[in-house]
Amino acid sequence: MNEQTQRWCASRATVFKALGHPTRVFIVQELSKGEKCVCHLTEKIGADMSTVSKHLAILKSAGIVSDDKRGLQVFYKLRMPCVLGVFSCVDKIMAEDLREKKTLVK
Repeated sequence: MNEQTQRWCASRATVFKALGHPTRVFIVQELSKGEKCVCHLTEKIGADMSTVSKHLAILKSAGIVSDDKRGLQVFYKLRMPCVLGVFSCVDKIMAEDLREKKTLVK
């Protein structure tokens, strides 16, 4: 693999690493419904603001979300909505696997 290909693959891996935590997956799902302030996400997640902010920073660094500071509040929105397609694909395969396992149990 040449250096350019390696960098390209590393960039893609950064996106998948950012999605590698249940809280961050939840945040992406919430942002798929529309823009949210950190305070709203903190309430929904049930964690302190610093923890949620760290998760958001990882998602932002990977290019998945973007932010907009308005006064004292920071609002986030989904910048990479194509990740929802990945979620749909995963959900579809998980449902198929579940159906197959149910068939084996019967």
